[in-house]
Amino acid sequence: MFKKERGITLIALVVTIIVLLILAGVAISLTIGQGGLFQRAENAANTWRNAETNESHAFNEFDSSFDSVYDRYVTGK
Repeated sequence: MFKKERGITLIALVVTIIVLLILAGVAISLTIGQGGLFQRAENAANTWRNAETNESHAFNEFDSSFDSVYDRYVTGK
């Protein structure tokens, strides 16, 4: 009288595959797309390089200012 169910139905399999394809598309879009993960990482690297350059210039400017003040007041040059 009662029918035993075995395995999964074809409809459940198709729905699962469609959901996985949608998730894969969203993941790829977030990773590679405009403003995606790779683009944000590249922007962060560029920001870091610019900050490093600015910091180096600031240290060089401070060093030259310090040297001139040191020469003027300590060594008397």
